[in-house]
Order: sequence, then structure tokens, then C-alpha cells
Amino acid sequence: MFEHIPSPMLERMQELERLDAQDRTDGTPRLDRLRQIPPETGKFIALWLAASPPGSCIEIGTSAGYSALWLALACRATDRRLTTFEVLSTKVRIARETFSAAGVEDLVRLVHGDFLDRSAEIGPVGFCFLDAEKEAYAACYEAVVPRLVPGGILIADNAINHGEVLQPMIDAAVADARVDALVVPIGKGELVCRKV
Repeated sequence: MFEHIPSPMLERMQELERLDAQDRTDGTPRLDRLRQIPPETGKFIALWLAASPPGSCIEIGTSAGYSALWLALACRATDRRLTTFEVLSTKVRIARETFSAAGVEDLVRLVHGDFLDRSAEIGPVGFCFLDAEKEAYAACYEAVVPRLVPGGILIADNAINHGEVLQPMIDAAVADARVDALVVPIGKGELVCRKV
């Protein structure tokens, strides 16, 4: 899956990595920054999606589409499609450019809107990657977990570097009898939940 990343996709990934690094040092305002995952987290979530059971594949928080490109690799390998949700118009525009440039428009459906307003549309979920505003994590978790199929996976980003904000939600997930949950120290920390 990773050894044969198509050239247009790889080139767009590298461009977004460059822009993300620049955003972190040039004073770009927080909401305008790409704030994307590192490549090792991209591989991590792609592996989980590829191993997840049948059901919808969703991402909450598209930004410029970098993580969706990693997930698209897994979708291509498993004959699935990803639906990704983004609320900011500027990020939706960049993500559309990303998906077009990378040639993954057949694998990725971009929804401009709040996942919490559209969650009833998604049906049973096999895989979810959550990387939105941290204040929304608890509500998104509660919207997704009841929709996870048995063995379904929910991964939430920033479980370590935003641990102070996310700790109540992480503690609730670890204690949630509906899932097995664990924080994995990769990238910025990933909360991995599997529906029992």
C-alpha cells in the first residue's frame, strides 16, 4: 500500500507537508494553519482503515486533505470510499484542490458542513478518524460510537499533545464498556477505540 503511492498523490502529500511546516513557523493564524498529522500517523490510520470491518469510512475534520490522502490509499486497497467532513470554507477549497491534484476524487467524498449536523446520514461505521476542534471531540465520539459496527474502529488524534483538554473524553472512552480503548504514543498521540 505504501510502497506504491501514485506520483500525483505523493507530490501533493509532499507539498502539504511543506506548507504545514511553514504554517508552524511563519505566524499563520491558528485556524488558517493546516495543522495536519505527521506521515507516521498517516500510515498508522491507513493500516487501521485497511483492517477495519465493512461499514462507512469517515473522517471528521478534513483541513487540506492530507490525512484523507493516507486514508484514500487504504480505500483504494480495500475497494472502499471515504466521506470527510469540514466546516471551514477555506479548508474545503484547499481540500478540493488536494483531491483533484492527487487523483482521488473517486475515493473521497468531501462534505462541507458540521459532522454533528449530518451524522444521521452516515449509517453503520466501520472506521472513523477524528481530527477536529478539540472541544467537539466528546460530542463526535458520542455520535460515532453507537454507529460503529462490531469491531469498528474510531481513532482520535492529539490524545497526547492536547491531553489536558481531551483527558475527560479519553477517560470516558477508556471506561466505556462499548469499546476497548488505548492511547498509542505515535505522532501527537492517538486514542484507538474498537467496538466490542
